[in-house]
Parts: sequence; C-alpha cells; structure tokens
Amino acid sequence: MTNRIPLALPLAIALAGCIPSVDRPTRPTPPRPDTGGNYPPPRPGPRPQEQVDQLPAPPPAWEQRGVADDARQIAEQTYVVRSGDSLRAIAERTGAGSEAIARANGLSAPFVIYAGQRLRIPGGRYHLVRSGQTGIAIARAYGVEWSHIVAANDLSEPYILRTGQRILIPGDARPRSAAERAAAFRLDIDDIITGGEPAIAENQAPAKPVATPRRVLPATAAVAPPTSSPGRFMWPVDGRIVGRFGAGASGQRNNGIKIAVPTETPVRAAADGTVAYVGDGIVALGGLVIIRHGENWTSVYGHASKLLVQRGQAVKKGQTIALSGDTGFADQPELHFELRKGRSPVDPATQLTRK
Repeated sequence: MTNRIPLALPLAIALAGCIPSVDRPTRPTPPRPDTGGNYPPPRPGPRPQEQVDQLPAPPPAWEQRGVADDARQIAEQTYVVRSGDSLRAIAERTGAGSEAIARANGLSAPFVIYAGQRLRIPGGRYHLVRSGQTGIAIARAYGVEWSHIVAANDLSEPYILRTGQRILIPGDARPRSAAERAAAFRLDIDDIITGGEPAIAENQAPAKPVATPRRVLPATAAVAPPTSSPGRFMWPVDGRIVGRFGAGASGQRNNGIKIAVPTETPVRAAADGTVAYVGDGIVALGGLVIIRHGENWTSVYGHASKLLVQRGQAVKKGQTIALSGDTGFADQPELHFELRKGRSPVDPATQLTRK
C-alpha cells in the first residue's frame, strides 16, 4: 500500500501568488482578449513627429534587460513522488515549471503531495526566468504574444515573476530569426499591465512606491501594487467626449473614451494609485501614463504632450500627471482615457462621477 504521509511544501506561499486557480482542469489557450491594441490607424497625409516631453528616467525593464531564447524542451512524462519531494524540487529535477505541474495535476494550495503519487509532467518549452527579466522581454525573445504565455501558465495578479521560475512557452519550437520573432510581438496596454514588472527573488518583496518624481526607482525594481479601494473615479479632464467606448460606425473598437481639450490641459489622476508606466512605447497613444489602483483597477491616459510623473510614483486622486496634446494617432488635441478591471476594458462613463 502506498505510504500517504503528506510532504511539506515550504514554497506553498510563494507558489500561491503565481498559481491562482490550479484546481480547475487544463484548458486550451483562449483567444486574446480585446486588451488595447485596437487603435485607429494614423490619419492620412504627412504629419510631423510629435515630441513627448518626459522627465529623465531609465528605459523600461524590458528594454534594459534582454532575454535569450534558451528555453529547454521537456518531454511529457510521469513522475513518481519520492519521500521529501516538493513541487519545486520536482520542477528542478524534470525541468518543467512548478505552476504547470500543479495545474496539470489539479493541485491547489497548499500543494500537498504524497510519496508514491504519480504526477503528470506536461511537455513543452520551458524558459528559466532570470533576475530582472519581464514577461514582455520573454515574449519578444520567443516571438509569442505575452497574453498566450499568461494563459498557458495561468498567471494572475500581481503578475510579478520570480527568479528561477520556469515559464511554459506555448507554440511550436521551430527555429525563427530574431527579425521574425520581433515581428510576431506587438506591445500593447495589456502587455504592460501583465508583463511589465521585472522578476524578483523568491524571498524579495516588491519596492514601495515613491512619493515624488525626483526619486526614480530602478527599471529592474518591481513595484508593489496598491491595495486600497480606488472608490469612485473622477474625470481626468473637463471637455467634450468625441469618441465613445465600444465599436464605432467604422467597426473599429475604442477601449476607452476620447475627450477633446486644448493642448497642455492638465490631466488629473482619476483615483489614488501607483504609476505603472510612463512613456511613448505604444505609438498610437503617443505620450502615455498608466496607473494601477486597488482592487485590480487600472487607468490609462494617452496622447499627452508632457509627462509629469515617474514609474513607481504614488499619486493622489486629482493630482496632475500630464499635460494633454495630440501625440500618437490623435485626430485633434484630446485625451484618450481608459479604465480596466483586471485585463478587461470597462466603459469609463459607467465608473466616473457625474458632472
């Protein structure tokens, strides 16, 4: 008879942050949600490149810390648990990811396993996460959409990878050139929200937000997400809505609203939060600020001409974070404003205070 004395899993707490719902069966990768890439093309005719004025800051972690496409191909196999084993030890021994093993075997926190238990080790390509690497950089290295990696590994808030974690890379393993891999990846808001934080060590806590833009956190420092409720969101600017949420007459979907305002109008934070991104890396949106709020809310502010905050900075509701403009693919001086609950865009009109 099999000895069924449970084995201690000292890493259960760490695993719990990366395996949110492992007790449900493995599912095929779902289609990518409508997460922020659906922006209108640039208006026809020549247009000078708009300059976005930004505070001095290091480049994002995904540009600063590259990733080599050195994933290890692991064959599907069955593993018989030994006395003293843990999921992490089994992952080290087999080369698979502990999250993938837990999900494939329906294990949930506290991830108790037993000597003699037979575990299915899912086959595939596994990337070993190194210090400071981001999901975006990993996705770029393999030419795979980061959202597909999120789904394959069942990642969830706060989307902070840990050093030594093995991430399953979905898709085929055929060799591709660096140019092909780069062409297969396209940065969008969902990538920044879910794949922009750098990996940290198992026992390392994320950095606390800073109170002023004069103190700049290193790009390779993961930032702790807010925990307090954002309450009711306020309007980021006062102006006329010229683009509403959802599909327009052309069929092009708008994941937020567009508000016409004069150039250099102060743009205010819709609620207390922590700045997750500042820059112009999404061409369509020009000058861009993304703020994380408690309860998995995120607000997005695009087309700014001047950015006044830094990544990792704590901001207060009503605080000026940028000046409006017509950068990116704006049709006029305007603000592109989005609210997201988790990864899903939400109509801001349903969440903003009444004027």
